[in-house]
Amino acid sequence: MTASAPESWTESMSGRERVRHVVELLEEPTAVQEIADRAEVSRATADDELQRLQSDDWVTETTVDGTKAYDLNPVRMLFDEVTDLIKEYSREELERQLTELKKEQEDLVTEYDAESLDEFRDQLVEEDLSAAQLREHRNVIATWEALNTELGLVKHALQLYDDVVELSSPRTDASSPLA
Repeated sequence: MTASAPESWTESMSGRERVRHVVELLEEPTAVQEIADRAEVSRATADDELQRLQSDDWVTETTVDGTKAYDLNPVRMLFDEVTDLIKEYSREELERQLTELKKEQEDLVTEYDAESLDEFRDQLVEEDLSAAQLREHRNVIATWEALNTELGLVKHALQLYDDVVELSSPRTDASSPLA
């Protein structure tokens, strides 16, 4: 008995779906033709879907080397990440996460004798560090940046928590003209 070959994504997804999938993975502004090539669609299909995504605020149009390109909309990404946190965690769980993240940040401050990420970065040029120490510093910088990002997201989620929960709740007002 032979196993059937897995279905290719061109058979399982429409061209527009493939464009959206490629866009979700963008890490920098990318030319329309490159997006089309990655999605295995025509440039016209990619351009049409990208314009629709732009009108829906999923991407922003820009230029790369004089060529039309698109990038994920950072504002939309921020709001999506914050609302995902609110959907996934209760206020109490977010407060616990904030406490844990702050503790991790304070541990870095203590361990590396730097009050901030910028101060820690300054150590790269101010101190005579070996290659191994420089690699360790780069790893710590990446960790510190990730902590700062997570702290910001959790703080935003806590700030918006009540509003998002209220707006996400189904309305049960019997006097509503739409009821």
